[in-house]
Amino acid sequence: MTVFYKQTAVYYEVFGEGETIVLLHGFLENGEIWKPFLPELSKTHQVVVIDLFGHGKTGKVGEIHSMEEMAEAVAEILTVLKCTTSSFIGHSMGGYVALAFAELFREKTKALLLLNSTSEADSEARKKERDRTIGLVAQNKNAFVRMAIGNLFAPKSRGIFEKEVEALIKTAQKLPVENIVASIEGMKNRKDRSQILKEFRGRKVFFAGKWDPIIPFEKSEEVADFTECELIVLRGGHMGFIENREFLLAEMSVLFY
Repeated sequence: MTVFYKQTAVYYEVFGEGETIVLLHGFLENGEIWKPFLPELSKTHQVVVIDLFGHGKTGKVGEIHSMEEMAEAVAEILTVLKCTTSSFIGHSMGGYVALAFAELFREKTKALLLLNSTSEADSEARKKERDRTIGLVAQNKNAFVRMAIGNLFAPKSRGIFEKEVEALIKTAQKLPVENIVASIEGMKNRKDRSQILKEFRGRKVFFAGKWDPIIPFEKSEEVADFTECELIVLRGGHMGFIENREFLLAEMSVLFY
C-alpha cells in the first residue's frame, strides 16, 4: 500500500489487528528487516511496517531526507489507517524518526522503543565524518555499503551472521547514490531531542548494544539516565534486530502484552 507525500509514494504494509505498533527501519535497510518479528507482534496488535524515504519501495523526497518530513509521512499513513495512538519501534535512523514523530504528534504517541538509537544530535566530529562518508558514497557506493554494513556488527557476530550480512549488503547496494546521500544529510542535520524524550510520559526504552560501534554503550547509559528511559542491554553491536533477535522478541512480548 502507499500514501503520497510531496508527490512521492511512501510504501507501507499492515499486519494483524488491535492497538498499533509502527516499525521503522534504519539507514540502508527497509521494512523487510522486521519480517521475523511480524508473526508474534501481529497476534495481538496491528503492525505497520514502513519503508522510509529513499529506501525499499519508497522514493526519494528532496535533497535532504529530514527526520521531521519522514515523521510527517508516517503521520499521513496513520491518518489513513485511522490510528489515534501508536507505539513505535525504531532501529537507528528509525529511532530518530520516531522521536521526531513524538515531538510533532505527542498526543498520538503511546510508547517509544529505540533500538540501537539515540535522542542526541550528531556531534561536530560526527558531522564531519558524515561529510567524508558522502564523498565515499559518491566515489564507490558498493564498496562503501559493504564496509559500512559489515562494520555495524560486533566482531564476533560477523561470522555467525554472514548470510544476513551479505543479504543486507545486496539490498543496500541497489539504492541510488542520491538516496543514500539524502539520508546521510538528514541524519547529520537532525536536532537533539533528549529533552523531548525526557518529558515524554509514555513507555520509553533504549535497547543498547554492549559493543555498538556507532553508539557507544557508555553514551547510551548516559542518555538513558538523563531522559529517564529504561535501558535494556543487548550483547551485540549495532544490528540488534539480527544479533539479538530472540532476546528482542522475548522483551517485546513483555513490553506489549
